[in-house]
Amino acid sequence: MDWKSLPAFLAVARTGSLRAGAEQMDGTHATVRRQIEGLEAQLGTTLFRRAAGGLTLTAAGRRFLPQALEAETALLKGFNAIKGLDREASGRIRLSADPLTAHYLLAPVLADFASLYPEIEIELKLSYMIDSIEKDETDISIRHVLEVEEDAVGRKLFPLSIGVFASRSYIDTELPKAGSKGTGLNWIGYGEAPELKKMIADTPFSNARIRHTVADPEMHLHLARAGAGMTLLANWAPSVFPELQRVPGTQLDRRRSTWILLHGGLRRVRRARLLVDYLYASLLERRADFIGQ
Repeated sequence: MDWKSLPAFLAVARTGSLRAGAEQMDGTHATVRRQIEGLEAQLGTTLFRRAAGGLTLTAAGRRFLPQALEAETALLKGFNAIKGLDREASGRIRLSADPLTAHYLLAPVLADFASLYPEIEIELKLSYMIDSIEKDETDISIRHVLEVEEDAVGRKLFPLSIGVFASRSYIDTELPKAGSKGTGLNWIGYGEAPELKKMIADTPFSNARIRHTVADPEMHLHLARAGAGMTLLANWAPSVFPELQRVPGTQLDRRRSTWILLHGGLRRVRRARLLVDYLYASLLERRADFIGQ
């Protein structure tokens, strides 16, 4: 059944004319007439007859009216229930982020948010792969990317700086002994990742040996803290682990930016807006840690 015709039928039944029914619906006379005619064609019967005072229901129309009113009540109840949910700070929201950001920056933020809004449930998905918003794999995503390629509502926070880091003890003991372009030093490498290899080659330590190959960025963090060598990390790492230090003579790569992305269909859903606003404000407080000097 074409449900667009139901309001037209009820409006005409209540007012007794096409014109008055159209005014009640904020529509046009012609549109209401077409919807009534379409409904009659679907049902295979005439619902209204013309009389001196306007339009009156036929026997079929009078029989159809109670069912139409019942359907209208059910639809309005459903609409109001959904609108009520969107006004409330309750329900589940899916959030995706990379594990490193989530473990060391988001955990306390999400704990505070959960305390403020006890009826909102967060389903947190951690992966270095990007969950697609367009394919409905997540509702909200925190990403550190060169550019956003998906159709989503986005808030760009700030550049994410990536630098060369090592433990203070490694820098103090090994850097003074290094030869030309870092000969004698060690890199903790990410494997066959061309972009990261190029970033290493562009540093003043291109002759340092890529001694270790580790795919997990969090393990890079811990190996560097333990003195295993130099690695590429987000600039916020020393704010959490002060034993890390940026290696002297290196520059920060600021090509990526941190984004909070939201599924377009959730823009008016209150629980989604609350979480996006809270994440935005909380991460913005760490702006200096992300950007660096």
